[in-house]
Amino acid sequence: MKTFVSLESALPAARKRFASLFLAAGVVLVAASAAQCDPKKPASVTDGKYADAAGNPTYNISPDGKVDWYTYSGFLRYNSECLRCHGPDGMGSSYAPKLVDSLKTIDYPTFLGIVAGGKKDLGAGQEKVMPALGDDKNVMCYIDDIYIYLKARSDDALGRNRPTEHEPKPKTWTEAQDACMGPG
Repeated sequence: MKTFVSLESALPAARKRFASLFLAAGVVLVAASAAQCDPKKPASVTDGKYADAAGNPTYNISPDGKVDWYTYSGFLRYNSECLRCHGPDGMGSSYAPKLVDSLKTIDYPTFLGIVAGGKKDLGAGQEKVMPALGDDKNVMCYIDDIYIYLKARSDDALGRNRPTEHEPKPKTWTEAQDACMGPG
């Protein structure tokens, strides 16, 4: 013998179930939107490389201070190639700007353009020149890493000095390095 439920008696339960599902979906969407709107939270990750909502490379730092590989590599590359002019930890010098401040006002494409093409500033009786580094593989092969490190510093997400822990080096990072630097 089959039991039939009338539409009128089933509606309240269905409405309640639909409302619960709708509420749960809304909470998930709000949480996802909040993460994407927070400039200090990556919106996506592919093979250990994080990106913001606009698709620009960005950092990922866990609550315990562990950084992603690209941030760590950026620290190493910055210290190898940029420190002599821009000072320790991007804090500037007497003849080059404080990059932790510069990255508060310039975006990723502008940063790439300045590093690759150079820049000349005249002011206060001084001439400041950023040389064009577009042909320097030691800079350009790691430009995303350097940007990511400086962006983390600029956003006050990363303190001064060497990060103490980092994620493992992704295979894709090694492949990209080998392809950019050439046989060696």
